[in-house]
Amino acid sequence: MASDEQPHILAFVCNWCAYAGADLAGVSRIQYPTHVRLIRVMCTGRINHGFLLRAFLKGADGLLVSG
Repeated sequence: MASDEQPHILAFVCNWCAYAGADLAGVSRIQYPTHVRLIRVMCTGRINHGFLLRAFLKGADGLLVSG
């Protein structure tokens, strides 16, 4: 990653908790960084660790798992 590029961050967010907060931020017109991508999952406790490893292998610079 060059110094002028933003890191690519994937956020795995729980449908019932963290995604509701992100949705509320959107409805309230609160912006979050464009280099963060949300992936809604039904429950963060059910995320297969292979998904997290694959994200890094595909080029993600960071991961956030939020429930």
